[in-house]
Amino acid sequence: MLQETIDPIDRARGLAKDFAVDAHHFDASGEFPFENFARLYEAGLLGLMTAPEHGGYGGGLADAQAVISEIARGEPSTALVLAMHYNSHYSLRRFGKWPSHLAERVLLANRLGPALINAAQAEPRIGSPAHGALPETIARRVGDSWRITGRKTYVTGIPILKWVSLLALTDEPEPRLASFLVPTDSPGLTIEKTWNAAGMHATASDDIILDDVAIPLEDVIEAQPASEPIRREEHATAFFFSLIGAVYHGVALSARDRVISFSAHHAPASLGAPISTVPRIQDGLGEIEVRLSTNARLLRSLGEDVDAGRPVGIDGMAVRHVVIDNAVAVTSLALDLAGNPGLNRDFELERQHRDAITGRSHAPQNHMVRVIAAKNALARLEAGRI
Repeated sequence: MLQETIDPIDRARGLAKDFAVDAHHFDASGEFPFENFARLYEAGLLGLMTAPEHGGYGGGLADAQAVISEIARGEPSTALVLAMHYNSHYSLRRFGKWPSHLAERVLLANRLGPALINAAQAEPRIGSPAHGALPETIARRVGDSWRITGRKTYVTGIPILKWVSLLALTDEPEPRLASFLVPTDSPGLTIEKTWNAAGMHATASDDIILDDVAIPLEDVIEAQPASEPIRREEHATAFFFSLIGAVYHGVALSARDRVISFSAHHAPASLGAPISTVPRIQDGLGEIEVRLSTNARLLRSLGEDVDAGRPVGIDGMAVRHVVIDNAVAVTSLALDLAGNPGLNRDFELERQHRDAITGRSHAPQNHMVRVIAAKNALARLEAGRI
């Protein structure tokens, strides 16, 4: 896929400018931005996480964060789908848990064309696995295949996905919690259009329904006893949460760009000067800069630690919490500073605010992150480390 050395961030920045042209259309219509992913493939960016020996760039979390934030400045729904793709390919490359035949299948397809992948884990009744309940999607062993039946919700990017890494419970005497590589064109797999959220409209985070979908026995990515808590590797968790944060940081950067340009050029007759000369406006713009600088530092520090292999604990969740809260605050403040013009649908700020507040829906939600942080602190106290 990548035959020459590239500057992924520079390429992402260039593509984001093009993607921004149609961002309003995709938000209003909910259409999926297929062409954006063709452009990302042509630019070599679908292989950012892929090792060079498989035709990729071999990037780390810091690279991924920067690319995702740049793409989000142009069209954030595209950035979120791309972040999910990066997350799967990072896990595939970094942790070596994938069976070789599945890894080769996914890597080859990613090199030959747009072949995106995302996890399918959440369900209507149990929500995210982060809530602790076992999936109601069941994989039955029948002869030389698994037969999977169930329903998954919020499958981001489903119109373009070639595969989903699908979480299901096996019906074995000792049930296992397993991830299966499921092609989205499998007989018995259907998509139901359910995503109609206020923000991130073009992510097409719809439901998939599986009716006795047949998967070869060997196409299990990984599995564990269902009686054990779901296993999470701290760097994989930090990678995922960090990229989610990077999406909404990019949204906030775009809102900053719009409001600062407006403030510098909007000169009401009653003022006789741009509103950027008003102390209240300057204070608001300064608060935006402080929040964005904080986000950038937090993301960069976490990315560097993960790339260096340093312990990060639950910092990925904490950083995502702060980054998304700051993004919501930035877009809200930008709307306030722009006044009535900012509420116009053609002005971009109201769309960016809707996109930012959608970030709070990602599991685990903020209250769960805080509870986890509190329990960690109490455990450290009990262990004599506080």
